Amino acid sequence: MLSTTPQAPLPTVPPMSQIPARERLMRLPEVLHVTGISRSTLYELSSRNAFPARVPLGGKNVAWVESEIHYWVAERIAARKQEDHA
Repeated sequence: MLSTTPQAPLPTVPPMSQIPARERLMRLPEVLHVTGISRSTLYELSSRNAFPARVPLGGKNVAWVESEIHYWVAERIAARKQEDHA
């Protein structure tokens, strides 16, 4: 006989066609290396929503989406170029 107990709804995930084919997650040491910022600066920026959100991996483990980190770096470079032309 089948159980009739309700199950928790599954988390909403975008359709496969919207998920980048080569997306990967970066752990903290790699994020710090790529961005050149310190751990305390990363957490301070995060508290102001000025840094990409982390992705919980379970337990105390977190990571960041690689493309979002690279986009954040590109934004810093673009802002510098705009300041140079001001």
